[in-house]
Amino acid sequence: YHPDKQSTDVPAGTVEKCIQKFIEIDQAWKILGNEETKKEYDLQRHEDDLRNMGPVDAQIYLEEMSWNEDDHSFSLSCRCGGKYRVSKDEAEEVNLISCDTCSLIIEVLHYN
Repeated sequence: YHPDKQSTDVPAGTVEKCIQKFIEIDQAWKILGNEETKKEYDLQRHEDDLRNMGPVDAQIYLEEMSWNEDDHSFSLSCRCGGKYRVSKDEAEEVNLISCDTCSLIIEVLHYN
C-alpha cells in the first residue's frame, strides 16, 4: 500500500484507496508501536468488549473494594463466588471489570 510501491498504470480510484489504506496502517502503527498508547488501546478495546457482553450488574466505588498489598490490586467478591480484580494502574483507566468466574460486570466509580 505504500505510495512509492504503486504501479503507474493503476486507475486513479485504486490509487486513492491504496493511499487511504496506507494512512490507516500508518496510524495503527503509531498507536500499536508505542507501549503506552498500545496499553491504552488494549484497555479501551477490553472495555468496549465488556460493554457488548451485557448489562452492568452493579456500580461500585473503587474505595469500597478490598486492597491487596501483595499484588497492588483492588478486588471485590462476586455473588457467584468469583472475584472482580483490577490493578492499581488499571483502576485509573478502566471503568468496567468482569468477574473472573462468571459473566457479571461491575462499573467502578471514583469519588470526586
